[in-house]
Amino acid sequence: MESLNPTQRRIHQAAFRLFAERGTSQVNILDLAQEAGVARGTVYSNIESMETLFEAVASRLAKEMHERVGKSFDSLADPAQRLANGIRLFIRRAHEDSQWGAFIHKFAMSNSSLREMFSSQATTDLLSGLSSGRYTFEKEQLLSVLTLISSSVLGSIFLVLEGHRTWRDSGSDTAELVLRALGVSPGEARALATTELPALPSID
Repeated sequence: MESLNPTQRRIHQAAFRLFAERGTSQVNILDLAQEAGVARGTVYSNIESMETLFEAVASRLAKEMHERVGKSFDSLADPAQRLANGIRLFIRRAHEDSQWGAFIHKFAMSNSSLREMFSSQATTDLLSGLSSGRYTFEKEQLLSVLTLISSSVLGSIFLVLEGHRTWRDSGSDTAELVLRALGVSPGEARALATTELPALPSID
């Protein structure tokens, strides 16, 4: 990812917090300057517009999570276990960082970078699982399967953020039910969805 200087990082972090809390239409330059602890002129000199800032924040967030989840898969060959872990890693992170969870929940379906975060790795693993006979859906259903996965994860994130379910229960249920929908037997789906979850690796 392109590196940010310290001032840009403060502005991006402040924007992330404000967007997660208020959405995009309720944040202005003054709000951003106050949240970042910088002058308005500093904000103006470091961003083109609020729209481009939002896109940059979403893109960086998506790339960071995509790289971290991908790194966690380095030694994992089974596409079903990779999918189960990926689902649960997203839901666990929303529990551990509620602002991150709120941002994802608000914008993942409407922002292309965030949609790509959900779909890129999943597409590879779904096609791998399909070709190896691990899954039983039709190839023409791939887009619907991706929508099923992303909407299920977002729904589970909502349950966790609102305190209705723990991340463990919500994550395991979601992973299990998705795998069962793809053709994995109930017993195996449950086992894959409840195995110990690895730490989310850091990236340089």
